[in-house]
Amino acid sequence: MIKIALIGFGTVGRGFAKALIYNRNIIQRKIGEFRVTAICDSKSSITGDFKIEDAIKYKLDKGRLPENRNAEDIIELGDFDVLVETTPTDVFSGEPGLSYIKKALTTGRDVITSNKGPLVVAYRELMTLAERHGAKIGFEATVGGAMPVVKMIRDELAGNRIRRIRGILNGTTNYILSRMEKEKAPYPQILSEAQELGIAEADPGYDVEGIDAGAKLVILANSVFGKDVKFDDVEVRGITRITPEAFEIAVEKGYTIRLIAEADEDGKLEVSPRLVKLTNPLAIYGTLNAVLIETDLAGEIFVIGRGAGERETASALISDLVDFYGNCSFH
Repeated sequence: MIKIALIGFGTVGRGFAKALIYNRNIIQRKIGEFRVTAICDSKSSITGDFKIEDAIKYKLDKGRLPENRNAEDIIELGDFDVLVETTPTDVFSGEPGLSYIKKALTTGRDVITSNKGPLVVAYRELMTLAERHGAKIGFEATVGGAMPVVKMIRDELAGNRIRRIRGILNGTTNYILSRMEKEKAPYPQILSEAQELGIAEADPGYDVEGIDAGAKLVILANSVFGKDVKFDDVEVRGITRITPEAFEIAVEKGYTIRLIAEADEDGKLEVSPRLVKLTNPLAIYGTLNAVLIETDLAGEIFVIGRGAGERETASALISDLVDFYGNCSFH
């Protein structure tokens, strides 16, 4: 029996919990029996013998969970094998998720996270901590949502030298730029409409300033190229100064403009608006994400998918769960 503790019960955490309910049979065929033994949000919790469905209903009805234990108590005293950590991202401090992950790894528990912050702030430290205590840490959900980028490079392209990675790693900015290209409308107008549709946050800075894409690039650089870089090592420029006129000129010459994140084996780390040929696979539209991986043996590999959303993120979290326990027997 695999015992799971879930820290963070917002949109992503509840999406993971729902996926465990809906796809229980599929997951159990791959990893065996599992049970969620604890769920904790920012101010409340539920532990022991409970149904995930009841926890979700209670949270939605009451705005909290029934118990008062905090995340530290859950990690220190809880009965679990793997911590699934889905708290909000802070790419500058890594908290609160960084402390939770460290505490779990120190006790020898495995960790799966969708939270970019801890890996941006302390990637090498966390990998070392996991190795020292015989634990595993999975972070597929931090980079491309449902796109299997990290594991594909690590496993399927294991015999390749990765030369360069370029990608569109933020769906919000891609949506805004797509609309600007097609409608020749100014940035403020498209941003406002994206906010009304719920595609952009009320405070869109993380997305439109390139911070989110930069954070994901740090994780890719560290995990793929073996670097030890931080967010400050990335040259970041956002999309706020792009104009409809820039798109007119670009399209006339057979190009579009996209926010491209790039890392290579020589240490380049850059997020910036770039001219992209309309025939390039990275000239994608809407909220999609995409990554183009350049290798020495396999050539170019292109991956495209949804980079955000509760179900998409749940898919990546569960893929790590299966990766950890797919060949294990728990009694």
